[in-house]
Parts: sequence; structure tokens; C-alpha cells
Amino acid sequence: MFLKLDADGALYDQVYRALRGQILGGRLAAAARVPATRDLARELGVSRNVAIMAYRQLLDEGYLTTRKGSGTFVARELPRHLTTVAARRRPVAARTATPVHLSAYARRVHEVSHGVQFTWAPRRDVLPYDFRYGPPSFTDFPHETWCRIVARRARRVTIRDLDYGTPEGLPALREAIAEYAGRARAIACTPEQILVVNGSQQALDLAARVLVDPGDVVLMEEPHYRGARTVMRAAGAKIETIAVDDHGLRTAELAQRRTPSRLAIVTPSHQFPTGAVMPLGRRLELLAWARRSGACIFEDDYDSEYRYSGRPIEALAALDDSGCVLYAATFSKVMFPSLRLGYMILPERLVEPIRSVKALMDTGGPNFAQSALVDFIREGHFERHLHRMRTRNASRRAAMLEALERHLGSRAQVWGINAGLHLMLWLRDLPASRSRELRMRAARAGVGVYSVEPFYLNPPKQVGLLLGYATMPEKQIAEGIRRFASVVNSL
Repeated sequence: MFLKLDADGALYDQVYRALRGQILGGRLAAAARVPATRDLARELGVSRNVAIMAYRQLLDEGYLTTRKGSGTFVARELPRHLTTVAARRRPVAARTATPVHLSAYARRVHEVSHGVQFTWAPRRDVLPYDFRYGPPSFTDFPHETWCRIVARRARRVTIRDLDYGTPEGLPALREAIAEYAGRARAIACTPEQILVVNGSQQALDLAARVLVDPGDVVLMEEPHYRGARTVMRAAGAKIETIAVDDHGLRTAELAQRRTPSRLAIVTPSHQFPTGAVMPLGRRLELLAWARRSGACIFEDDYDSEYRYSGRPIEALAALDDSGCVLYAATFSKVMFPSLRLGYMILPERLVEPIRSVKALMDTGGPNFAQSALVDFIREGHFERHLHRMRTRNASRRAAMLEALERHLGSRAQVWGINAGLHLMLWLRDLPASRSRELRMRAARAGVGVYSVEPFYLNPPKQVGLLLGYATMPEKQIAEGIRRFASVVNSL
């Protein structure tokens, strides 16, 4: 008997598949005797244990049977229709396939998400000086501490821990988040107001599902986070924008609006992508507008932990006395993105509606990761890590600012330097039409830079770039900016 192994997976599994294929193909007939395991092992050049394991699997599945003192045989009662190979069906050509009717929602998602990148895939062209914005420094994360906590939790897993969790998240994690939000963001809330989510993108989607009907107006900053715009458009919302200046959203323009709005999405503590911080006066104006108009406010507090000058800014939700602010934050910028944990702090009147919608979507997040995060927070590792990250990122930020001043001087205008993990750079004398050329030339010099254009509904007229500084050491940042400046100065 000739068997050809496919070199895919464990040896015993390869032998099992080869024998099963011989049986199903009719090359080993019903009741036919198969070689002894010792003979098969010698023929294939594998250990006898490998052959025994393959035979055992075939015996368990009913393909083989044994007769005491006689050997091993193909099962006599194997149905005949299983012992022949049916002719392969040719794939149906796309032009003859039956059309599938997509819902209006699916059609909108297809239309508005075309070309939108929600996560960072590895670049095909690995650049040594990649000023990618968004992620934290993974090398600064206390990996050993986290692994120790995860291992300890794994050893203590009970049968009850293997069951479904609650849609709102583990009670212990919600308690830890409520305590942290009170200390760090001055938000007075109960654990019952907290909903653990799979990152800020799910928080936006939940807000859209609960608060927005097709045709409703949603207000957004200009510029703004494109992921939020895409979610709202998929929900059928009409997007209207209000410009951002050095102090964030121009709240004075709210009074001039005549069209009622269902929701406003803002980033007051560190406007994305400009980095502007909304002062107290504007925050109070925004809350007053929401009370008058009956609108809700989605506060995206995506990286407020990183503030490098001035006193900490309390969250918009901390000032809300009318229950109109949905506060969302994520652990992706402090921990790591693949943790996929964030949270919402909800007005009491919205807790049950949003919890019910989330229960339909995912029936609750992974308990194990939430349990490990509880330990990481309660043992003080989270805030110690955050303090170290602030210090390290402040040094990286200073290195970038110094290099930009040295190599570009007055040609560059920098926004958003007091907080976050990135800054916005405007090149005063370069029109937006040269943005793509600049980025391509920079890539050839080994430098990755990113345009601000995707974050505008009405793109700016000059070249604007987002430069992240969290993922590179200071010397690498300085050299990357030097190379980038050489490209700029050559244009």
C-alpha cells in the first residue's frame, strides 16, 4: 500500500488523513485488511507510536475495525456512498450567482467604510523612522508584570469563571474603573453606570445604535476622528461639522444653528487630531447647548492620561449635571491595543438601553482579560506604568519639538504639543496638492509621515501631517526629523 503524506501538521494526523483518503477513495475496499502498525511504520519511516495513534483515530471514527487474532480491517459496514469520491463541483461563476439582497445598513457600511483603516496593519515597506500616531510604546509596557498576573489568574481559574460574563463587564473591573475615573478624571459615578466595551469603536457604535436614526443630524468637530464619522454615516446620520481653533470646538457657533441635532461627538481634553484643549468656559457652553436642545454629547477621552504641562483637566462628564454626556475611554493607549478593553460611563437614563443593545451584540467580553486587568489596576501597576509613560513620552515629545525647530524653523507650525502621543505639523509654504509627493519622497528616505486630510470633510489647502512620537527613542526621532526636513527643504 502506497501512502503519500501531506507534510501538514503532526505526523500521526498526516498518516490518519492519508489512510482515510484511501478508504473514502475506494482504494481500500470495505473489509480489506490494512497493514500491521509495525509494517506501516517501517514503510513510512515513522515510529510505531505514530501509526498506532493514526489507527486508533480511525477505529474511534468507525473507518477501521479489529478482529482478535486476525488483524485490522476496513469496516465492512461503511456506507457505500462514503467510499467513492464525488466529482468536484465547479465553482459558480460570479456572473451567474444568485444576487444577494443587502440591507440598507449593509449598503451604507460598504459605501462609507471603503478605504477606511480602523486598525494598523503592518506596513509592507518597513520604515526605520515611522512617525506612526496612535499606539503607545510596547517596549515600555511592564510585560513581565503583566505575564505574571495573567499566569496567576490562569492558575486560579474556576469552573464558574468559564461561563458567560455579563454584558456590562465584571463587577470588580467596573468598581476599579469607577475609583480610577474619580481620581484621574473627577467623574463621580457608580460601578452601575460603567459599561465595559471592546474599545472606543464599539462605544461609538453603541451610541449610534441607541441614539441615532437615519436622517438625524450628528455634529462633529472639523477636523475629527474618521472612525467616528464612518460609524455615524453607517447609521444613516447626516454629518454636520463645526470648526476647531486653538481652544477646540467653537461653541459660540452652536447658538447660530437652526437644525436640531441628536448627538455631538467631541474630544475636549485633547482634540483629535489638532491637540487643542477645550477651556472651562467652552465646556460649560457646550453643556448648556445640550440641555437646551435635548441633544446628547459623546465625549471621546481617548488619550487624556498623557498631559505634559498645566494641571490635569477634568472631564466634560465631570461637569455634567443633566445626564447628557456619554463618556468613553480606552486602555489601548496606556496598555496595548490587542487587549480590546475600554469603557463607557453613562447617564443613568441610558444605562439599560445601551446595556441591552450590547447584550445583543456580544453577550459580554472575555472575563479572563478583565480579571487580569483588575489585578493590574488594584495592585498599583496601572498608575505606576502611566507615570513612567508620561515621563518617557514627555522626553520623546521634547526631542521631536527640538528637532523640528532646528531643522525646519519657521517653515513649520506645530499644534497640540501639551498632551497626547502625537502632534500636528503644518508646512506653511507647501500647498496640499504636494502632500502625496512629500510623503512618497519621505518614505524613500526611510521616514513615514501621515496626512491630516482624511480627518477633514473639507480638506485644508496646505500640507498638514500627524507625527506620532510614542514608539521611537529620542535619537531615532531626531534622526527621522532630520531626514524628513531634508526632503521638505528639497521641494
